Amino acid sequence: MATSEMMLSLGLIEKDVNADTLWVWCYPSISADLREVLLRKCCLPLNNQVLHTFVFGQYCRTWYYITTVEVQEPTALKKVTHFSVVITAKDFNPEKYAAFSRVLCRTYIKHGSPVKMMECYIAVLTKGICQSDENGSFLIKDYDVRKAYLAGSLKDVVSQFGMETIILYTALMLKKRVVVYHPRIEALLEVTRALPGLVWHRKDWSILHPFVHLDDNELENLKLCTGYVAGFVDPEVRDRSDLFDVYVNLSDSEITVSQNAKEAMAMGKLHKEIGNFIVQAAEDTDCTDAQVIKDISGKTKEILSNLMSLVDEAENSKLTLETLKQRHYPPATENFLFHLAAAEQLLKI
Repeated sequence: MATSEMMLSLGLIEKDVNADTLWVWCYPSISADLREVLLRKCCLPLNNQVLHTFVFGQYCRTWYYITTVEVQEPTALKKVTHFSVVITAKDFNPEKYAAFSRVLCRTYIKHGSPVKMMECYIAVLTKGICQSDENGSFLIKDYDVRKAYLAGSLKDVVSQFGMETIILYTALMLKKRVVVYHPRIEALLEVTRALPGLVWHRKDWSILHPFVHLDDNELENLKLCTGYVAGFVDPEVRDRSDLFDVYVNLSDSEITVSQNAKEAMAMGKLHKEIGNFIVQAAEDTDCTDAQVIKDISGKTKEILSNLMSLVDEAENSKLTLETLKQRHYPPATENFLFHLAAAEQLLKI
């Protein structure tokens, strides 16, 4: 699939001089349900002075990217104080859509009409490029998805949590539900987007839901996922133990394992060894974030190949607890491999 075919829709939300916030335009269409979610994400309905210039997230398997601008006089926009350009897409690539949104915003400020924005959108959709001397150019092939995956900093995560990073690694390996809290959305987006890099062998950023509100529809959608990394700016999420196996308080640098996940998440010698490995890799000043991800991925492949060798010996290529017990692993290692086999669908039920 060409990257330009990943885009689904373009929308426009405005806040006027009366402080009313409304959807004013979209192309080709956005469902009423999704419009309600996006209105909540864009920050314009909030009557505070904090402007979140760029946010992104996922809802019902659709990625959204929202760029919000304060209108500075004089422009072609009358009676509009702020507006948000919304792009929905099938792919995770914040840098790509942030760059395209900047071009769309400049176009809208200059012309004051969504028609010109639609022309840019169709040009990218059909040709992968939109060129303009005054509003800037955008070339879709400049934005490789691997760059988006590597843009988050695992080194920063390890720097903040040290050996406790092993809890995050274990949770993601076992496809557990990780909830991350921080009052500031920018900090939340920065950290949550990096976490799927701990399980690089899956290259699966669909587990990422970086900006979730405590809204019934959003939570029902989240609960349909088996494992996830979900970001919240509402501190009340800490009381919602039905939503997480691991709770990360970013502002206090604290990680808590919920009672119901403690058995699966029990730590032992293997975890300590992996934890030390992750910390040493991240602390190496000569190592880039990409190299740290590669090193952790190499360690993960060792564990998985060990698991696969057990599977190859097993009947019907499915692992049982009895097979694991015959190996006389330490209890925590046996427990981890058993739950990992379940996560990788290698377990005989």
